[in-house]
Parts: sequence; C-alpha cells; structure tokens
Amino acid sequence: MLPALFVSHGSPDIALSQTPATDFLRQLGQDLPRPRAIVVASAHFEAQGRVFVTSDQWPETIHDFGGFSRELYEMRYPAPGDPALAAEIVAMLKTAGFAAAPAAARGLDHGAWVPLSLIYPQADIPVVAISVDPSRDAAYHYSLGEALRELPGQDVLVIGSGSFTHNLREAFQHLRIGNRTAKTPVWVEDFVTWMSDKLAAGDLPALLDYRARAPYARENHPTDEHLMPLYVALGAGGGEVRTEKLHESRDYGALAMEAFAFRQAA
Repeated sequence: MLPALFVSHGSPDIALSQTPATDFLRQLGQDLPRPRAIVVASAHFEAQGRVFVTSDQWPETIHDFGGFSRELYEMRYPAPGDPALAAEIVAMLKTAGFAAAPAAARGLDHGAWVPLSLIYPQADIPVVAISVDPSRDAAYHYSLGEALRELPGQDVLVIGSGSFTHNLREAFQHLRIGNRTAKTPVWVEDFVTWMSDKLAAGDLPALLDYRARAPYARENHPTDEHLMPLYVALGAGGGEVRTEKLHESRDYGALAMEAFAFRQAA
C-alpha cells in the first residue's frame, strides 16, 4: 500500500537547481511503487468555503511566480489529468461533508508540478490537484485528508506539497544574492525539531494545535497555508499512522525542506 507524502517544494527554482532536496526528490520516484494516479494538495491552490478538484483531461502548467530565469518559465509538465478520479474524489468529499466541486480549466501550479517534475520527470502518471482553504485550520485539513484515506489503497499517491517552514521575508534576503547555504536561524531549527518530534510520537492533539504550542510558529509560518498540505497528507495516511521522515535539509537558510511518509500502522 502506498504511503501518503508531505514534501516541501521550496523555491520554484529547485526544478533546475542542484540541492540536497532536489537530489532527494529525484530519487523518491525510484524508491516508491509506481502509482496509477497522483492526488496533490498544493499550498498554491487556494479556495475558501469549498474544495475544488481539478477535472481537466490535460491540465496546463501554471507559472505562478516571478523573478526567475527564462528557462523556468519555459518548462512544462504535460502529465494527463484523470476526470473520472476527480469525480470520485468530489463524491468522497461530499460524503464526508465537504462542499466539493470539480474545477475545469485550472491547471497545475508550481506547488504541484515543480516537485513532480523531479519525482516523476516522465510526466506519464495522471495528476489531480485539490485545493486548501487558507481560512481554515489544521483540524479542517486533517479531516480533508481523512476523507481521502481510501485512495492509497487504490494505488493513488496522495501528496501534500507545501513547506515545513515558510518565512519568505527571511528567505528572500538570501535568495536575492543566491545564497542557498545561508546559516539557518535558531528559531527555524527549534520549530522543526518540535514538529518532527510530535510527528514521530503521533501526538495529534499537539500537532493540530501547533499554532499555539509550537515554538516560533508565527515566525516560521506568518500565514500557515504552506503547512496545511502536511495535515492533508497526515490525515490521508491513516488513523494510527506511522510517520517516517524521508528527508531534511535547508534552502536559503530559512526554508526547511523536510519530507515525510505517513502509513497506516500495522
């Protein structure tokens, strides 16, 4: 049975760069069983009040960023969609009480296609994207993942794509000068350690209340949409979940590039 995954997609330029995180993502697709389809909850696919599910047969590649090299804007990720799976997911979400609807003409943003271009560069596995709600909390997104728990058993890979830490003001001062190996602030490491420990311990009450309990939560996530995909993946992984940290590294000092696998405990 496939795990559910959380990956940190970091800066869009990881699609072209050579970093520890890109090396990890390139290897990840070789280490996993091949799924029949992929469902991605991306921090950059936002909708308030309902959940949208991409339903196009051929989703476009969205370049929703600025200030990078021309080569990045010329990249395409031509993976097919899966309208039948999208309809199934909409039905699953409605059964679970979510206001869900298909989204036509809404392609794959960089939170989806950038990591997938490294994990599955052949772009030959159907991809469906689902939205996160920036107005809702971790418990909501965990419940969203719970509604998707049947998918890993159907050979569908559920991925939450966000960022384990996401203070762009701190990261951008290093990105502007290309300093990917800047020193990581203590407040980043303290938050990463707390979150990693709670995930390893399966302490769901603490994780759902991370905003109040985790050290430096607001410094690492001034807004928390980039952490919400983690909760979607955690919920999709199962009730008694076993967490495996797959990767840890830093980019531009403040961006923690952690990745996790969540599996139903035996």
